[in-house]
Amino acid sequence: MKYRHLFFDLDHTLWDFDRNSAESLTELYDTFQLAEVGISSAEEFSRHFIAVNKKLWADYDRNLIEHGYIRQHRFPLVYQSLGIDASAVKYDLNAEYLRLLPRKPHLLDSAREVLEYLKGRYTMHIITNGFAEIQAVKMDSAEIAHYFTLVVTSETANAKKPDPLVFEYALSAAGAHVSESLMIGDNYEADIMGAKGVGLDTVFYNQQGLIVDDQPTYDIKHWKELLAIL
Repeated sequence: MKYRHLFFDLDHTLWDFDRNSAESLTELYDTFQLAEVGISSAEEFSRHFIAVNKKLWADYDRNLIEHGYIRQHRFPLVYQSLGIDASAVKYDLNAEYLRLLPRKPHLLDSAREVLEYLKGRYTMHIITNGFAEIQAVKMDSAEIAHYFTLVVTSETANAKKPDPLVFEYALSAAGAHVSESLMIGDNYEADIMGAKGVGLDTVFYNQQGLIVDDQPTYDIKHWKELLAIL
């Protein structure tokens, strides 16, 4: 067996961020009656949030902003993208969003089935750029924490993907060698190019079938394809 250690990203790879986020945003929309400030629907609210949040996290991965900037500015930026004055909403939506979001349990299709198959066959770990306290709640809510030996966050590693330091930290903490380890993630730049930078084999969880310049070791669209590799 070539690999002994499997390193997974969490959001958008195992944990269904988009579904869990949409449910949380719908609750915010209803609870705080955001239709009254001019947001036409929960779906529209969610669509704008996803676009804003994706850009903010990309900027964070590139060291252009800090964690705190995301928490402080993402909802005002959503209001701005919707053409709504942020002062019209009197509630701390970000605090409520961060309370609701990590308690959602949904995983991506077949992720749990694959983790169950891999359990006992491989030593599995998480490498995530997400907030440490939030990621821990997500894993508990989805009932997947027991699958993983090590959870590495940007805070514990003092670095974040795609910085080679976070992968080197994870390998050292896990007692794993590059040649026996595999990185699995959905973010081409952060997960795949970052891991390749330290010589790791990679699995690009590529649901959208993106064409990329520098090929990963493996490219899959569905979790069950991982079983053919392992």
